[in-house]
Amino acid sequence: MKQFLSFISKEFHHVFRDRKTLLLLFGMPVAQIVLFGFALTNEIKNSKIVICDYSKDAVTQKIIEKIEASNYFEIEKSLKSDKEIESAFKAGDIKLAIIFPSQFQQDIMRGTGTKIQIVADASDPNTATTLTNYASGIIRDYQSENGGMLPMTIGTNPRMIYNPELKGSTNFVPGVMALVLMLICVLMTSASIVREKENGTMEILLVSPMNPMLVIISKAIPYFILSLINLVVILLLSVFLLDMEIKGSLLLLFAESALLIITALCLGLLISNSTNSQQSAMIISLMGLLLPTMMFTGFMFPLENMPRPLQIISNLVPSKWYYIIVKNVMIKGLGFSYIWKETLVLVAMTMVLLLLSFKNFKIRLA
Repeated sequence: MKQFLSFISKEFHHVFRDRKTLLLLFGMPVAQIVLFGFALTNEIKNSKIVICDYSKDAVTQKIIEKIEASNYFEIEKSLKSDKEIESAFKAGDIKLAIIFPSQFQQDIMRGTGTKIQIVADASDPNTATTLTNYASGIIRDYQSENGGMLPMTIGTNPRMIYNPELKGSTNFVPGVMALVLMLICVLMTSASIVREKENGTMEILLVSPMNPMLVIISKAIPYFILSLINLVVILLLSVFLLDMEIKGSLLLLFAESALLIITALCLGLLISNSTNSQQSAMIISLMGLLLPTMMFTGFMFPLENMPRPLQIISNLVPSKWYYIIVKNVMIKGLGFSYIWKETLVLVAMTMVLLLLSFKNFKIRLA
């Protein structure tokens, strides 16, 4: 019995000495509970909206106050005209616009009826439908609360822009593009270079007449070309199989996709410099990119619902910025003037990752 207990004690010592095992045992369950139970939710809150109130009477003011008091909406600003709505949506932060017609209160008191127009950004159809239902529900609650005082004559007129048919493909195609390009580039690049280390052929490549940096770059170029082919396949399937129209510039879409691919290749090079086995490289690439890309890009879980620290962390995920770019170009048909900030972020990430890769690159293998 004493010998049996000594073996158990020894195994505990091995576990507690291995920090990676401890992280796997205790860190992963805690992270999953926090993320899936608290941070990741399909309920949409704190969505930024704009109000266009042509009537500016007591009733519209009360409805606006009720909307603002809910946890679902944050009123970004009030517009003077509905002509400003399109530019507000193009800016990228606005999810919904609510328009009150003129003489709103008078029409209610006369019993003739009136309608509040709700305009939603349907490039994400699930979010657009949910927010429209939230706004309509708040308006219905106002009517029921004041049923004895006001005639029940307030209606809503929802309008979906960018995706009036509410096709689900407009949401998941950009997300799949970001996920596929990131994973394939990072995984294949890191694994291919580490494979050379495992086989002992990296030393031969490094002592060849070619510059070692060019050797590494030459190994990344095939995956750049293959990723572009992947992009073409995804776009062809989206257009001809899913009947999804590419509204923006195809050249701009390819240029931005090429930028993300280069960013991912640089990340793959950095991972390959930090590992010595294909297994380690694949685990880091999959676990380090699959979950962050799915959770922090925005196509599965609304980022505005997450706590502020997680929203800040999401800014470090390249696919988040690419996802915004693809939706603006592919679905909304916007030009470079609306995506230059996101492009600049990807360029900065690429430069940082490239510098770190070259800095950590070892010309001599141990």
